[in-house]
Amino acid sequence: MNEMTRLNRLRSEVPRPGAPELRAEERRLLSEIAALGTAPPARPGRRTGRLPGRQVSLRANLRTSIALGAAAMAVTGVAVVGARSLPSSESAVQVAPVAVVEVLRRAADTASRQDELHPRPGQFLVYESQAMFPVKLEEGRYLDRSMIKLWLPVEGSSLDEGVVSVKHLEPEPYPGEPLPAEARRRAGGGGEPSKLEGIDIRPDHLRTDYAHLSRLPTDLAGMREHLYTGLSGGPLDHYEAWGRVGSMITQAYLPAAQRAALFEATGTIPGVETVDGVKDAAGRTGVAAAMANREGGVRHEYIFDPATYLYLGERVVVVDAARAGAPVGGVLTSTALLKVEVADHAPKVAR
Repeated sequence: MNEMTRLNRLRSEVPRPGAPELRAEERRLLSEIAALGTAPPARPGRRTGRLPGRQVSLRANLRTSIALGAAAMAVTGVAVVGARSLPSSESAVQVAPVAVVEVLRRAADTASRQDELHPRPGQFLVYESQAMFPVKLEEGRYLDRSMIKLWLPVEGSSLDEGVVSVKHLEPEPYPGEPLPAEARRRAGGGGEPSKLEGIDIRPDHLRTDYAHLSRLPTDLAGMREHLYTGLSGGPLDHYEAWGRVGSMITQAYLPAAQRAALFEATGTIPGVETVDGVKDAAGRTGVAAAMANREGGVRHEYIFDPATYLYLGERVVVVDAARAGAPVGGVLTSTALLKVEVADHAPKVAR
């Protein structure tokens, strides 16, 4: 047995990429070469809405939120099952850029084979999730942990028909800071359904209601064009496209064909890497497709189950302490999708 035979047998369980995957990788490499020397991307834009008495972000990045106290993060529209044990330390995280196309290809394959929901006009998509997000008080910052249930209408981008229920869990300290006393007093509160309020003023190509997403392209080229619609062609475009991916799988549900095309197109965005051994807000371990925001000092990750490649959730991790204002490796936000289903009605809430 010579060296080439050994090399061919190394990780032989990983399927060889086909012609479409090779073409996608070629496009990705050419895009990265063309992008060399450009400035690092900034944060994508957001959409905003308001819950009773609070301003919240309903987002186009991992700054997702539906909160009853500040800004609670919500989750993706892809059903997941199972759990894995956690790594003992964040130091186990390994960055492996070469694998990102394979991870997203497998996620696309899983999406294309997955049983899907078929919501009808007038119904609601119901998301159950766990989330962790930063909250700022007068006495300091902390990480709010919540269980969230969200009802969003199948069609229409208005938020005033949506309903949210947020149950606060035990908080965690903001990385590198003590836990404020006020944070503990909020634990256990909430849980009552409340009306969402606000108007989605984004243009049509940024809509994320099911009625709109179900009409998107089902091929890689068409979906990639959609991700870059309206962008200027500047150095910030790739990170903006990355944020748009998050907005389409958070508080949103794509049919299987569109979901598969989205994951394939995500693999062509320059600057995307893989990160192993990461965990979502519920503690499930996965492999992430990630992009760093060098300007903000953080890395934004989309997490997949390492065995099934089902989508698990998102998180934001510090990669530059000076820019992020927190220790390297600190997790600032995270989400975990626990369940998604269809309902005929949202809970009735007193106005």
